Amino acid sequence: MGVGEMVACGGSVRDGVSGVRALRGCSGVVTAGMVVLALVVAGSAVLGNVWGYPGPGGRAVGWHIGLAVVAAVAQIFADRRRGLAAFSGSVVVFVAAGYLLVTQWWN
Repeated sequence: MGVGEMVACGGSVRDGVSGVRALRGCSGVVTAGMVVLALVVAGSAVLGNVWGYPGPGGRAVGWHIGLAVVAAVAQIFADRRRGLAAFSGSVVVFVAAGYLLVTQWWN
């Protein structure tokens, strides 16, 4: 075992930094929310086009889907790493979510 690691009950090695697991959990929830939001925005655009009401438009759909993919990839990276690498992946998720909120919802 390396410095800062502990052995779990099942014998697997857990994160050495105590807050990284909680941060990964929170970023996982944010990632799931971004994926659901991208699906809702895309569905709204499709339904708006079919039923003839104004929808979010292609640019907004593209941003939502693109940043949801970025967040999902960063979350998968964070889930498969430990320590600083996992922390960095989680930070990418929060930055992507913040960017999406500022550019698509708060303007």
